[in-house]
Amino acid sequence: MRPMTDGAPSKDRGPLWLLLAGALVGVVAAAWGLLTTDPAVAGLPSQAVARVNGTLLLAEDYRRLVEGLESDLRQPVTDEMKRRVVDRMIDEELLVQRGVELGLVASDRRVRADITSAMIRSVVVEAEDRQPTEEELVRFHAEEGAFFTRPGRLRVRQIFFRVRRGADDEQVAAKAAQARAALAAGESFASVREALGDSEVSPVPDASLPPAKLREYIGPTALRRVMELEPGEISGPVRSGTGYHVFELLEREEARIPGFEEIPEQVRNEWVRRAGDRALREYLDQLRERARVELSDATP
Repeated sequence: MRPMTDGAPSKDRGPLWLLLAGALVGVVAAAWGLLTTDPAVAGLPSQAVARVNGTLLLAEDYRRLVEGLESDLRQPVTDEMKRRVVDRMIDEELLVQRGVELGLVASDRRVRADITSAMIRSVVVEAEDRQPTEEELVRFHAEEGAFFTRPGRLRVRQIFFRVRRGADDEQVAAKAAQARAALAAGESFASVREALGDSEVSPVPDASLPPAKLREYIGPTALRRVMELEPGEISGPVRSGTGYHVFELLEREEARIPGFEEIPEQVRNEWVRRAGDRALREYLDQLRERARVELSDATP
């Protein structure tokens, strides 16, 4: 049968569509017959349920679709439903083939993105399915210690002195120095803060925080000064964009690499993730080796 063209006379479209419909019904009926007859008799390999323009529709895919339908319905599917599954597979294959004929793979960005994503998943999933041995994980943990390093933590408290618009900066600085001297003389932190300090918009939590988190509360300049303190030490007045701070470092937990036995799942997950990345990179390198790629002279 010659392919239908957009330029065909309208009077021919009715009979042509009837022929196409009849052909489709015939294909569906033939495909369904494969489910109840010997595939070898039907001229198809045992792993296929149909052939559409030379492309085999696999029995494995058919079974997976039927099982999924049964799972959704929570009951066995009928013969009519099974026929619809085969029908859907054939329709999908016809649409895919027609899409390729129309050049959608090259011209439709969404189609290209879907194909790219599907290819990446197929390569990565295959690599990630292999489970590493404990020996491999222990060696990976040792080699990538920097990646698994936990940042240090700091527990601090502060007295804040706000510099208001138009206020005397030196006067506020002197007040902060007075508070520092009172603390050094043995007065309690709470009483000095009550007597001399100002309220804080975002009070520093009474908890050990990673430096990056503490920076959100006190700013980068104040954090650098806090990092220089030893536990129990009180800082001098530290100027920030909003005022002065006096800090006391209560606790410091140094950065450390947790042992493998502390984070086995984290190590395994990272190993698997990188295995997928490596597999994808190797696959792309192989494709590049087989391909002929030409670059413009203007390409950097």
